[in-house]
Amino acid sequence: MTGYDAKDIIKLNLKAVKIRKHIIEMLYKAKSGHPGGSLSAVDALVALYFVHMKINPKKPNDPNRDRFILSKGHAAPALYAVLAERGYFPVEELKKLRMINCMLQGHPVCTYIPGVEASTGSLGHGLSFANGVAIAGKLDKKKYNVYAMLGDGETGEGQVWEAAAVAAHYKLDNLTAMIDRNFLQIDGYTEDVLKLESVRDRWSSFGWNTIEIDGHDIEKILIALKEANEHKRQPTMIILNTTKGKGVSFMENNVDFHGVPPNEIERNIAIDELTHLEKRLEATL
Repeated sequence: MTGYDAKDIIKLNLKAVKIRKHIIEMLYKAKSGHPGGSLSAVDALVALYFVHMKINPKKPNDPNRDRFILSKGHAAPALYAVLAERGYFPVEELKKLRMINCMLQGHPVCTYIPGVEASTGSLGHGLSFANGVAIAGKLDKKKYNVYAMLGDGETGEGQVWEAAAVAAHYKLDNLTAMIDRNFLQIDGYTEDVLKLESVRDRWSSFGWNTIEIDGHDIEKILIALKEANEHKRQPTMIILNTTKGKGVSFMENNVDFHGVPPNEIERNIAIDELTHLEKRLEATL
């Protein structure tokens, strides 16, 4: 028994489909942005924001809230769509993505977007920021947990490994990081750009509790997050094995859609595919 009702998991998967539809519509309207890594990150974000994290959208600055840092800031469309659906700001704001003077810029900005904890996009910095927030929580004797999501290509940055060493040294068991392991980055396959495997062995050798799962299985993600919370005296890394462009057939495992938005024909195909999946899921309830 996992403790998660099958129908609740289906509803979360439906929410993930809705988020993916938002991402496609946002990027089509903006004519700019990053679909591939946004789509691959959705399921983990849904698990965090709709079940796991202690948060209150009406009190986004609650000092006792859990914190999430999107280190791979180019996946902002996924975070924005989740925040909107969770009630941090009106869903209508999503239509203004990347417009001049709008709230939702191309990468997260913490100063005026409710629910965004850190301004990110310069890759390699998010885990260091998360370390600082986790250390502050321990010094202040707060019970909140800190979560961070990194891209797999991002872990080629040296600062990531400095942060990994620091987190293990200070036994930051209030920190859980996740790698969106979709095997693609802007220059191509991660293993061709800078070999990363074995990802699990690397993080374990740095002193992290390491869990590897299917990054699109929401139930497994929730179980892993619970295990991470219960593990003491080590930070936890959850390796999410994902598919770049997940949910849209022609975007899946296609590096061309790392940072290229859909055109009108592609937008229509993507929405049709996601709507078909939505109906299939609804039929199982």
